[in-house]
Amino acid sequence: MSELSAEAINEIVHRRALGQSVRSIARSMCLSRRAVSRALTEHESTREHGAPHPELPRRRQRRQSVLDGYEAAIGEFLKRYPNITIIRLLEELRGLGYQGGYSILRERVKTLRPPAVTQPVQRFETGPGIQAQVDWSEYTIDFSAEGRRKVNLFSYLLGYSRRQYLRFTERQDFETLLREQIRAFEHLQGVAATCLYDNMKTVVNRWEGGEPLYNTRFLAFATHYGFRPRACWPRRPQTKGKVERPFSYVELNLLNGRTFSSLEHLNQTTAVWLANTADVRIHRETGKRPIDAFVEEQPHLLKLPGAAYDTAKVVYRVVDVEGTISYENNLYSTPWRFVGRMLPVRVTEHELIVYDPASLEVVACHSLVPRPCKGERRIEAAHRPARDSQEQEEVLRQRFGELGEPAVRFLDGLLRTHRNGKSQARKVLSLLSLYHRDDVLAAIERAVRYHAFSCHSVERILAVQARPRPPLECCNDRYQPNLTDDTPVEPRPTADYQELLGEPDHDDRPPEAEG
Repeated sequence: MSELSAEAINEIVHRRALGQSVRSIARSMCLSRRAVSRALTEHESTREHGAPHPELPRRRQRRQSVLDGYEAAIGEFLKRYPNITIIRLLEELRGLGYQGGYSILRERVKTLRPPAVTQPVQRFETGPGIQAQVDWSEYTIDFSAEGRRKVNLFSYLLGYSRRQYLRFTERQDFETLLREQIRAFEHLQGVAATCLYDNMKTVVNRWEGGEPLYNTRFLAFATHYGFRPRACWPRRPQTKGKVERPFSYVELNLLNGRTFSSLEHLNQTTAVWLANTADVRIHRETGKRPIDAFVEEQPHLLKLPGAAYDTAKVVYRVVDVEGTISYENNLYSTPWRFVGRMLPVRVTEHELIVYDPASLEVVACHSLVPRPCKGERRIEAAHRPARDSQEQEEVLRQRFGELGEPAVRFLDGLLRTHRNGKSQARKVLSLLSLYHRDDVLAAIERAVRYHAFSCHSVERILAVQARPRPPLECCNDRYQPNLTDDTPVEPRPTADYQELLGEPDHDDRPPEAEG
């Protein structure tokens, strides 16, 4: 139809029926004769062939285009190559003589390319105790006491009853995931037989051949509780719709219109909200209250084991010259006799525990510095060197004895020639954290050979002849050497030092080493 209003078209038809000419109608209504003629022609056509419903959209008449002669070729290309780009199609049409532009081709391809088929998502309901779903969501909240900070919301939801466990955390790491799932199991008094996860790295390492390869540490956790993890297909969030949709309910009902002083206050409010609101509402899909449906589901859940899974994180740290280890940019003291040694450290939710690598006895236990604090020190006075000089010397002799006979000779010379020999001896032990054991022993042997009994001499020899440990090797959490292997290295052949032999220099400084 024309662009004239319905009232104008009605007036034109009425006047024409009264016998008024097209020219007269156009002049009296201030219209062009072409517009009047087009309105009358369309009116006669609809009277003869019928008119579409007035509320339906009208089909637009397409004007002639330079692409009309190439439409068959475009259709053939789209049929053979459904994903062909407009640029590539333009190149092919240029070869056929097309002289038009890119934009007009793009608009025509939109009408000719078959639309992508989206598979409908069918709602999948499970029986009681069969399935649970786990997911995370991140929020930024203004706490009145802690300021603005990001927090993570963990959600574990039972598929049948829709009863849910929620808790806000500081992070989403592996240990937090396990810890919150254990709390969810205890809250719900059981475990679902299977649990759906997205492709979070804490659960799925990667996909190969269409199958997920699970994190072996996570599989050990799942085996402990007897459930089977199931990873959703990548880019298919609908698979976990039961656990993802309730996040909007949390945002609108729990977080909306409330203020919180701290993360602890937020979790306290969340626990009350779960019990008094989320558990007792009528669920839109099930038509039941989650707490009532849970009564049916709970007997079908797997029973909890007698002992909870140990979720502590184990790392290895080298004790520095001050007798401390570093974890997340905070320092924790250990007994000074472990200077230079690599110790196993067990990190729980609230504690940092240090063990003797030989006996696995606890040698230090500290309360964990809360995040996001940095640069704090947890020092115990009992871990500092003893004031008894004889006791200090006995500990040093034990440590140097573990390194071998040349190290004992070096310690004797150090204590004999320096008033601060014990302090220098501790610094030499700390070099084991910066250099490989073999290099430190070789430097000590060379210092003994030339009577260079000082920590500075050993440092100079190492600087010339050895390479420091790579930083990742010094503090990598996954680096787990055989800490109980204290066998001293074999002495090097004297031929390696033949050209250096000569009259020993009794000065405290060794000769310059070859570059």
